[in-house]
Amino acid sequence: MIVEPLELGEEGALPGPLLTEITGLYASNREFQQLSGEFPDPDDIRPEQVAVSLAEELAQPGAEVLLARSAGRVIGIAVTLAHHPDPDDPDPWVGLLMVHGRDHRMGFGRELAEIVEKRFRALGRKGVKLAVLDNNRKALLFWRSLGYEEVGRRRDRRPGRDCLVLRKRL
Repeated sequence: MIVEPLELGEEGALPGPLLTEITGLYASNREFQQLSGEFPDPDDIRPEQVAVSLAEELAQPGAEVLLARSAGRVIGIAVTLAHHPDPDDPDPWVGLLMVHGRDHRMGFGRELAEIVEKRFRALGRKGVKLAVLDNNRKALLFWRSLGYEEVGRRRDRRPGRDCLVLRKRL
């Protein structure tokens, strides 16, 4: 797996073929899209919607979007924040980690999470946090299997959905 930061093209836009690939990644995770409500119709996710979502992520201070590739294809994405907007929170955050639906249960999610953790560790970070939607049992099982532990509950920043906050000591 090769993981690299997402590079925007001219005028801050993504190249069309890459945006199409990333849109396919988002669309392949219908169950998550239904749970999250990020897109109005999880059966009709459009490139323009994905472009806006990624632009909003990248507009946050300290945000990074990482693309994971294998055999030349985009197989995953991770969105990270160097610092949570809460100034009292010292940990970086994983805002999103998603693997293409065709590649689920092949170890790519685990590998991508480990790469994200390694990047934070190399920066001297002591822990990493993330929020899992309260109704996303599969994600909760995944993150717990990687050693993340519940440290709180809160509503997420945008739509105000109930979430479990998980942390892993690095």
